[in-house]
Amino acid sequence: MSFEAWLIFAAFWVVFVTTPGPNAVNCITNGINLGFRRSLVGVLGILTQATLFLLLSAFGITALIATSETAFTIAKYIGAAFLIYLGIRGWIMAKTPPKVDARPASSLYLRAFAIATINPKSVAGYLAAFSQFVQPGVPIWDQMIVIMPTALTLTALSYTGFTALGAGIGRAALGAVFNAWFRRFMAVCFIIYGVLLGNTSLPGRA
Repeated sequence: MSFEAWLIFAAFWVVFVTTPGPNAVNCITNGINLGFRRSLVGVLGILTQATLFLLLSAFGITALIATSETAFTIAKYIGAAFLIYLGIRGWIMAKTPPKVDARPASSLYLRAFAIATINPKSVAGYLAAFSQFVQPGVPIWDQMIVIMPTALTLTALSYTGFTALGAGIGRAALGAVFNAWFRRFMAVCFIIYGVLLGNTSLPGRA
C-alpha cells in the first residue's frame, strides 16, 4: 500500500469509527457511570470484535478475488452503495440520538463485544472498507501488515476518546456528541466516500 493509499484509508477509517453509533453510546455511558479506567474494558471488547472482523473481511475478500474478478467488482459497488446508504441514513437520523440495545452480558467486556457485533454497520462496513482499499494484485497478508495496525490503532483512539468524553464531561456529553450538525457532517463524509470510491478503478486495473 502506497503512502497516498494509506492516507486515504486512514481518513476513511477515522470517519468510520468516529461516526456516533451504538459503540460510541456504550463507551460514553460506561464512562459516565463507571469512570474512565474501569470502562476501558469495554474498549477492549470493541477491539476484539474489530480484530475478528478485520480477519474475516480479509479472508472474504481473498476468496472473492480467487473465485471471480466480477464478484470482487460487484462487492466493490455493494460496499460503495452501503457507504452512501450510511450517509443518507445518518442525515435522516441526525436529530434522533441512537440507543444502545440492552443485551444480557456478564461483564463490560462481553457487553461491549456483543454491541459491536450486532451493530449493523460492522459486517457490511468492514466489507465495504476492504472492497475499496485492498489491491487484488498484492498478497492480502502483505497489505494486512499495514491495514490492521492502522485500523486497530484508530479504533482504539476513537473509543477511548468517547469513554474519556463520558467520564470527563458526564451526561452533558451526550448532547455534544450527538449534535445534529456534527452527525450530518459525518453523514456527508460517508456519501462522498461512497460516490468517489465507487467510481474509482480497482488498483492495478484500467
